[in-house]
Amino acid sequence: MKLLAIDAGNTRVKWGLHDGRDWFLRGSFATSAAGADIAFEHLPRPLEVERVLISNVAGARVGALLHDRLYGLSKAIEVITSAAAQCGVCNRYAEPAALGTDRWAALIAAHAAAHDAPRAQLVIVAGTALTVDALNADGEFLGGLIVPGLALMRQSLNRGTAQLPDSHGEYHTFPRGTADAIATGAVEATCGAIQRMYTHFTAHNGDAPHCVGSGGAMLQLAHHLPFPVAVNEHLVLDGLLAISRAG
Repeated sequence: MKLLAIDAGNTRVKWGLHDGRDWFLRGSFATSAAGADIAFEHLPRPLEVERVLISNVAGARVGALLHDRLYGLSKAIEVITSAAAQCGVCNRYAEPAALGTDRWAALIAAHAAAHDAPRAQLVIVAGTALTVDALNADGEFLGGLIVPGLALMRQSLNRGTAQLPDSHGEYHTFPRGTADAIATGAVEATCGAIQRMYTHFTAHNGDAPHCVGSGGAMLQLAHHLPFPVAVNEHLVLDGLLAISRAG
């Protein structure tokens, strides 16, 4: 089945075309351009797909714009919701539908990737926000945390203080300038959140989890962490593929 999968995030929209065997084309554009001609400009025309599956955490307006851009491409345009259980993953959120669909799809992708060798996994998505989710070997999502992402941390300091700039510094172990201090602090704070969840999950699980990460800032963070992270930039798209194959 030919699938168009779409991951609509707060900053970027990622999409991928799958022909039933592999992803043969991927692309992305700024979420702010969802209604513009640039959106999906690299999709082949005419495009015939059996299904369009969307994870949208960018809000109703973006969802409507995407629907307008995609109308007529497929008989079925579906926006996923987070479920109590799906594709072997059990959602322990107090209100399962309140879990962000990007997090849900990422959890499903991580579980599907470990099908032949089940293992506890820490699923990290470093986008506009940073999410760190604990998934045990049986596919049970125990819970997770959300903190501001790197850019959001820098912006919050600029907006909430009188003299701290929203400028791009560099990481240094001992920063000697304000821009570098802000950039380094954001990295250390986000890595600290990841490491705390890693420690909690290791204590709960009795063994260190495998870590998988995605999102625009993941590569920047990964080499600052004291444990390996398998980076998959298209984790949410892989989760949408798994959902499409399940029914």
